[in-house]
Amino acid sequence: MTGTTGTTGHEGTPPAWPGPPGLGGRPALDRCLVMGVVNVTPDSFSDGGRWLDPDAAVAHGLALAAEGADIIDVGGESTRPGAGRVTGAEELRRVGPVVTALVSAGLTVSIDTTRAEVAAAALAAGAVMVNDVSGGLADPGMHAVVRAASAGYVIMHWRGPSAVMGDLARYTDVVAEVCAELAQQTDAAVGAGIDPARIVIDPGIGFAKRAGHNWALLADLPRVSRLNRAGPGFPLLVGASRKSFLGRLLEGPDGQPRPAEGRDDASLAVATLAAAAGAWCVRVHAAAASADAVRVAASWRQAAAVKAASGPEGSIPAGAGGRA
Repeated sequence: MTGTTGTTGHEGTPPAWPGPPGLGGRPALDRCLVMGVVNVTPDSFSDGGRWLDPDAAVAHGLALAAEGADIIDVGGESTRPGAGRVTGAEELRRVGPVVTALVSAGLTVSIDTTRAEVAAAALAAGAVMVNDVSGGLADPGMHAVVRAASAGYVIMHWRGPSAVMGDLARYTDVVAEVCAELAQQTDAAVGAGIDPARIVIDPGIGFAKRAGHNWALLADLPRVSRLNRAGPGFPLLVGASRKSFLGRLLEGPDGQPRPAEGRDDASLAVATLAAAAGAWCVRVHAAAASADAVRVAASWRQAAAVKAASGPEGSIPAGAGGRA
């Protein structure tokens, strides 16, 4: 979308931008995008091992695109709570052939990595966006790579690596603190020469956050988008799909959290609400239903804008929903 500057949303909502420049010349869209997840890992919390084989990962990426995913996000290192690191060489070995094949198939690909060397290789292979869960804090070389490639850049709120992030989930006012810390991360990226029009922010649902923290952030997405500052704010990526706070919400009679594979309906509900609140993109493991939901959300927002422009017309009286 080279040359696209984006438009602001309605007062109190994040900007519903079709995306920052650098997303592979994609046409502008008037809806939230869908990012499909391809984990080329043996240990991701949701589907670890299913797509570790490169051919399986490529087939999965193609299937997600066929279901309606606009962007395919390829990652080669698990960031689940408690996960250890793999070497940069191993991460590259996992993601390299997958990125190359998906780009060759004509898909819009982002690389999910905190390493500058992995980002550089993926961008050279045709990826157009870096999804950095550390938001530039894990590798001091990341900003230079993103700047040189004029790539899209997702900056996620991050307090520390997966192995220790559970100990870092301490907040007095989670929304205010996440906004302040994300503002520092975005300021650092802009200060390093990255065009702010290429930046997307992510509140980091599930990263150094407990369930209540996640819900508070999801309920205040417009404020997160603006980072507690004046102005339209940044486009917002929301990644809540299959995460453990949904499993705990849906625990069974035995008190056990619902397994990851049983959280897709709840994930869809969050994606729909985020899109209706003005999120730029939702990151999901199952794309088909979310691709429908973001279109519903776009129509909902458009109707709300028309209603707001024409003035209030009152509310539905209590008990007025009887049978026709």
